[in-house]
Amino acid sequence: MKPEILNDCPQVLRDFLFYMETIKGRSSKTVSEYYLDLRTYLRYLKCVKITGVNPFQLTVDEFREISIQDIPTQLICSVTLSDIYGYLNFVLDQRQNSAKTRSRKVTSIRSFYKYLNTKTELLPVNPAKDLEVPSIRKSIPKYLTLEESMELLSSIDANKNPRDYCMIVLLLNCGMRVSELVGINTQDIRDNTLKLLGKGNKERVVYLNDACISALKGWMDVRTAPSGGKDRNAVFLGRGGKRLTTRRVEQILEGYLKPIGLSGKGYSPHKLRHTAATLMYQNGGVDVRILKEVLGHANLATTEIYTHISDRQLEKAAESSPLANFKLNQRKNQRKK
Repeated sequence: MKPEILNDCPQVLRDFLFYMETIKGRSSKTVSEYYLDLRTYLRYLKCVKITGVNPFQLTVDEFREISIQDIPTQLICSVTLSDIYGYLNFVLDQRQNSAKTRSRKVTSIRSFYKYLNTKTELLPVNPAKDLEVPSIRKSIPKYLTLEESMELLSSIDANKNPRDYCMIVLLLNCGMRVSELVGINTQDIRDNTLKLLGKGNKERVVYLNDACISALKGWMDVRTAPSGGKDRNAVFLGRGGKRLTTRRVEQILEGYLKPIGLSGKGYSPHKLRHTAATLMYQNGGVDVRILKEVLGHANLATTEIYTHISDRQLEKAAESSPLANFKLNQRKNQRKK
């Protein structure tokens, strides 16, 4: 856990974050998100419960200056559901948080109070038990078509840029997250399988097709391993023998999208994950339950977004109508007879 988090936490929040990281196995990124969400929540509570300052009248900078370190545990445990609703109204009005962001904040609060209620003796009644998560509009994920995917791969010279080619091949074929891609170590590759470390430090194994195996071989044959350092086993290295960052992968991808006219359209590495999942489902006939395991989703509902109907399927459905070949001239001729 980052030192700056520990320096600004009341003990009860610190204990919760340690619990989520060490016992529940949440990633450091997820723990940081819990901290940021709950810090905002506790700042709001301090305003309305201790200082009496109206948080709606504070500037963003003034609100950020509020310390949460001295907030009593008793205060945190004395809130009601109405207090939490007041906070959600604050982030909606003052922060213009989207439904997705508010949903994440609600999840953080619910997890915090569930911990206090079930893992400690501090909270006999959970005020957030009936707190509902804001509904999020589900949209069809943005993805490259099969033709665009092939054009992207064809635009990369595998001989001159074997590392970049390998990364794009893996993203388009395996549906991995970009964080999983940059986290691959040499020992994770075994025959035709690849071990990935996903969200919540959950490991999963994906199988490699011929294109992935060939691309990996092409890169590993020329990869120069650093002599030492923490990144010596990283598969995808940048300058100085350092592990590539997710941001650097984004920049590399953008560099290949631009010449083929796909730059500036939101095709990030994560969209290549969407692409892989969509192509597997639509063109490969992969069952959604199998797709769930490939993508490393915790819930089937998350995977079901890829069961959206493609334009091609819609077109085929229209052509399948028994009236598809009925023509106006045929009807006129029938009337003349």
